[in-house]
Amino acid sequence: MVRDYTDQELSAEAVEKILASALRAPSAGFSQGWGFLALTQAPDRARFWRLVAFMDQFPSMQQAPLVVVALSNKSVYLDRYAEADKGWTDRSEAHWPVPYWDIDTGMAALLMLLTAVDEGLGACFIGIQPEQIPAFRAEFGVPDEYNPIGAVIVGYRAERAGPPGSGVTRRHRDPGDVVHRGHWGGKG
Repeated sequence: MVRDYTDQELSAEAVEKILASALRAPSAGFSQGWGFLALTQAPDRARFWRLVAFMDQFPSMQQAPLVVVALSNKSVYLDRYAEADKGWTDRSEAHWPVPYWDIDTGMAALLMLLTAVDEGLGACFIGIQPEQIPAFRAEFGVPDEYNPIGAVIVGYRAERAGPPGSGVTRRHRDPGDVVHRGHWGGKG
């Protein structure tokens, strides 16, 4: 997760490749209940950054030339799974053990992150705080049924300007503590 960027513009081809990769993400029932707000113009990105106030701690992140807000749409999934080929006759959220609309949108965001890295770029995923969502919706005309799960920031990596991130200050957990084989707690 890169937090420091130059202001060097991205090629149109790189931007389109990153956006297209999101559309290849898996989705439950091929629902594709997502939307992506791509901010490539400096004035639009400035409007976004004014709304995400906590990001002042990473000022060079705001120089990144691409911000893509990933949004999920729960109603698309509820409608899809009420169709005859899925077997449910209602739109109840009780059928869902977890919110796949958010998970699938997160997978699409991950594909954008990976594509950015494949293109030799830096990228970071950030959240939008709940109290910032109403202003975000109003500023960018986002319909109520679309919920922002976060934003993918993409650009050319700059020399570190801000404080070190968690990837520097923390270490990966030991695989033996998180990978269980055959039975929870199984190390073999």
